[in-house]
Amino acid sequence: MASGMRLELIQVPVSDIDRAKAFYVEQVGFTADHDHQVSDELRFVQLTPPGSACSIALTSGAHQMKPGSVEGLQMVVDDAEQSRAELAARGVEVSDVQVFPWGSFVFFQDLDGNGWALQAMTHR
Repeated sequence: MASGMRLELIQVPVSDIDRAKAFYVEQVGFTADHDHQVSDELRFVQLTPPGSACSIALTSGAHQMKPGSVEGLQMVVDDAEQSRAELAARGVEVSDVQVFPWGSFVFFQDLDGNGWALQAMTHR
């Protein structure tokens, strides 16, 4: 495709935008890029993981997805043990590091149950 395509924004359905924003910024370490109340029905919050070209959007009034219905969101990290320790120190409930032939993983959920994985690649 001549124009190229980039995945740069993923909707993450949550029940309480303020609570979710605090979790992702204060506990997981995302950067708060935008927080706009577009209308009485529509609010748009964009958050970005450190070093990522892809952000998440927490919105009200923009979609029909149920809070907590997203599974399989995955971020690549340099060190699974270190990432796990940092998240645990910030109060995030994280799994133990699980090692597979394709990488080391740490799993956690946000406050609504949206599922995340952190993958440390063993090789590229």
